Formats: sequence, structure tokens, C-alpha cells
Amino acid sequence: MSDPVQTNPHLYHVLFENDRVRVLEYLDEPGDQTTPHQHPDSVMVTLSAFQRRLRSGDAEVEVELPAFQARWLDAQEHSGTNIGDTPTHTIFVELKEPAPTGGDGPATLGPSS
Repeated sequence: MSDPVQTNPHLYHVLFENDRVRVLEYLDEPGDQTTPHQHPDSVMVTLSAFQRRLRSGDAEVEVELPAFQARWLDAQEHSGTNIGDTPTHTIFVELKEPAPTGGDGPATLGPSS
């Protein structure tokens, strides 16, 4: 697994970790990019409004999120670019337990509601 703390240590850092969850803080500036990395199923909490372009394989999506939102993030590998004019500040609560079998269909690139 491409751990974002290892692949992008200047942007991600661990706030808390135990056997069940890991909590990451992400901070960037306009124009900053991440290298490809993976997240398990997570809850993302936006602490700032931001615009971002996410890429995974041939898929690309642009997201714009307001501050103080909580969104689900399916397990995924992606890279991203801050395409806005404000810094990004988010918290990721990464789940360590396996996803239930069967799921709700294919994973969504980027956050979902």
C-alpha cells in the first residue's frame, strides 16, 4: 500500500492511531500536488473550502468542497492537485477494519456525500 504519510510526508501527518483507526491531517497550498497514494475507507472532514483535481488511472475528477463538511471516501488510490486559490486543510479518519463483503457497488473517486 502506498501510504500517504510515506509518499507525501510534507503534506500528511498522523494525529492519532490505534488498532481500529488512523487520523491524518492534510495541509497544502495552491498548486501543490501529491504523488499516487492509497486510502482505506475513510471519513474526510474539511476544515477549509478547497478545489482539487483527483486522478486515478484514466479517471479524473474535479471536486470543490466547502469548509466543515464530513464526507465518505471509498478506499482508493489517487493523486491530487490543489487547483484553487486557497490552502487545503482536511482531516482523514481512516478505518482499519475490512469493508463488509458485497459492498454498494464500485468505489467512487474522491469524496461522496
